[in-house]
This record gives sequence, C-alpha cells and structure tokens, in this order.
Amino acid sequence: MLGNMDTTSSGTRQWRVPVALPAVKAGGAGALVALGLLLADGDPVRLTLAVLAAAALLVWAARDLLVPVRLAVDPEGLTVVSGFAGRRRLPWSQVAEIRVDQRARLGRSNAALEVDAGETLHLFGRFDLDADPVDVAAQLRAARPA
Repeated sequence: MLGNMDTTSSGTRQWRVPVALPAVKAGGAGALVALGLLLADGDPVRLTLAVLAAAALLVWAARDLLVPVRLAVDPEGLTVVSGFAGRRRLPWSQVAEIRVDQRARLGRSNAALEVDAGETLHLFGRFDLDADPVDVAAQLRAARPA
C-alpha cells in the first residue's frame, strides 16, 4: 500500500497528510464551538474553553494546509518537516538510522517512523504519511545509496 505517496520527478518521492484531514479538523473545531454554545448555559468559562480548543484545532489544520508534505526522499537525501511550517534537508550522510517503533496500546498496534539524524529525531505517524510507516521505512531504506 503506497497511501498518498507522490512521485514528483525522477527519483523523488513524497508522503503527505491525507487530503481530508484538515477538513475533519476544521469540522471538529466547528463542532466544539457549537457544543460550547449549547452547553455553556451562561457560563463564559465553558464557552471560552470550547473556543480555545477549537482555535487549537484550526491552527493544527492550518499546518496541514501550509505544509502537507511531511517527508520527501530523493537520491541525495531526505526533506522533513521541521517546526510549525518549515522544512529541513537531510543529506544521506546525516541520516544515522531509519527505524519503525511499533507499540501496542489500548488494544491497538501503533507504528511511528523514526528518522534519526544524530542530534535530531524526526517522527512520522500514519496520518503524517498517509501510508503505513513500515512500508515507508522500507522504501526509504531502498532509496538510500549503499
């Protein structure tokens, strides 16, 4: 399963957040405000908390719109998302290890792709990549020059 992997040019592949995810987050923000209005019952604290939570969801959705591509690979190295909306280029010489951390929690198995670049560690989940992190890790290892 390749998920939402894009091939932009020869040898360049990228993984991005699912297209519908920002809309789901924005819808959740609207639902929080509506719930806050419905349950506030004249209490400004309840409404304020609902609006703050909705604002946080909208900021999170904005990040998905500003930087939808979370990970890209080409023959020279990786490009990873860094900070809120930045990108960081990692030449293959800086990539120490590519691994998948799999854990069982609450009856479900969760996997996270870890890109170890020495002083920094970049983590990507299924909703960052729109693909299985195990498959992405295999593709990154295959793309890495010997």
